[in-house]
Amino acid sequence: MATSNIIMPLAKVMIATAWADGTIQNDEINNLKDLLFHLHGMTAADWAELDIYIEAPVGEAERERLVAELQDSLKSPDDRAQALAAIDALANADGALSAEEQAAVEEIKAAIQEANPGVFGKMGKLLGNSTKRRSQAAAQAPNRELYLDDFTRNKIFYSVSRRLELNGDQIQVPEVELRRMSLAGGLMARVALVDGDVQEGERDTMTQAIIRYWQLPELQAALVAEIAFSELAKGMDYYRLSREFFKLTTEAERVRFLDVLFAVAAGDGGVSYQETEEIRAIANVQKLTHKQFIDAKLKVPEDKR
Repeated sequence: MATSNIIMPLAKVMIATAWADGTIQNDEINNLKDLLFHLHGMTAADWAELDIYIEAPVGEAERERLVAELQDSLKSPDDRAQALAAIDALANADGALSAEEQAAVEEIKAAIQEANPGVFGKMGKLLGNSTKRRSQAAAQAPNRELYLDDFTRNKIFYSVSRRLELNGDQIQVPEVELRRMSLAGGLMARVALVDGDVQEGERDTMTQAIIRYWQLPELQAALVAEIAFSELAKGMDYYRLSREFFKLTTEAERVRFLDVLFAVAAGDGGVSYQETEEIRAIANVQKLTHKQFIDAKLKVPEDKR
């Protein structure tokens, strides 16, 4: 696993690259956050520190210092291998690369291997291509200006809100809770769908979890579950979904949510290997520890895991 000793200097150089022209547009900030949030090995504390760099311009002197720190951190073949893996993950975040993009990635990887200070100059091309693909993945929204931001940030919340509005239903849940519930629904649906077959027990468990945690009437809870499955099947943006859920929850809430995910997975009679690994991946992305994941897993009866 890449450690923050490598990931943090690399992420800071990426941020400095994004600030190279002195400005970052709001959509560029969100796209950059999505990409960096998913770098393997980043902790919650790391993310809080990076947020400071993302939100304020990085000047030339600081960029030079950050590049020097990155070069200093790449001392061993293992360090460089971890940095190369992070570059690959960033480059391939939203689909296949063109030949030109792949060439840019190889230039950066060669500079890292050679401990070449010119890595900063080469990083701009990679980030430009990656954030462009990120933007395309996140911006498939209908032409409804009022709901555009909701749709791109949280498609389930958008769909639930619109369906309730069209039906004339009133939902007695604060908007922030509806957002969190919708994001949680997307992650639950992801676990249930990982083996390609959603059982009725998994749907029921998901609906009951929504009822229990958000006190929704059963019909409305079932609506959230239904939309979560349908949006995920249509290709919901997991990068944005994960980061938004992290932003709107505390660590304690995310730890408790692992119990919900395992309950959904066990809803068809048992937790499969694929479901376990999907929950492990979600736990990692949500900056939870291996111990927190194992503690949640061991709460599942032995005959179901």
